[in-house]
Amino acid sequence: MKRRTFLQVPLLASLAAEANAATKNSMPGKGFKVERGKDRFDEELQIMGGQFYCKVSSADTDGRFCIYDTFRDEKGGPAYHLHHEQDEWFYVMKGEFIVKVGDDMFTLKAGDSAFAPRKIPHAFAKVNDGEGQMMVMFQPAGTMEDFFKEMSKMGRNIPKDQETKLRELWATHGMQIVGPPLKY
Repeated sequence: MKRRTFLQVPLLASLAAEANAATKNSMPGKGFKVERGKDRFDEELQIMGGQFYCKVSSADTDGRFCIYDTFRDEKGGPAYHLHHEQDEWFYVMKGEFIVKVGDDMFTLKAGDSAFAPRKIPHAFAKVNDGEGQMMVMFQPAGTMEDFFKEMSKMGRNIPKDQETKLRELWATHGMQIVGPPLKY
C-alpha cells in the first residue's frame, strides 16, 4: 500500500463514522404542529412569572436552535446576563417589554423583536399590566431546555435575589449573571 493511500484510509473511515453519527442524530424526517397554549412535550413549565411552552426542541433541530413561547402575568424578568455560546432573539406577541442589549435599551410592543448576540449582556422585563407574550429563540440550543426544566423546579415566582441565588445554576448552563434585573 502506498503511503498516500495508507494515510487516506483512516481519514475516510473517520469521515464515514461522523456521517453515520450525524444521520443517527439528525432532525426528524417530517414536520409537526404544536397547538396554541401547548408544549411540544406536554410539559408544564412555570418559570419566573410565567408559563413557558417549548414549540421547537433542540431534538427537532439537532441542537441548532430551540424556540419557547412564554406567557407572563407578572412584571419583571431575568437578571442582566450573557450567554457564552448562544444568540437570543425576542419577538413580542402581546404586551410591552423593555429589552437591554449591551448599552442599548429597546421598548418592544406586539410585532417588535430584538436580537442579543452571544457574549453580549442582555435582559428583558415585562412592563405592562395584564398578560404579555413573547417568543424566544436560542441559537444554538445548548442546554436551554434543561435550564428551563431546572428553573421550573424553583417555582413560578421571580426570585427577589436572583442575581445571587441563581448564579451557579446559570453558569452550569453556559450563562453568566452580570447584574440585577432591569428596573421599570
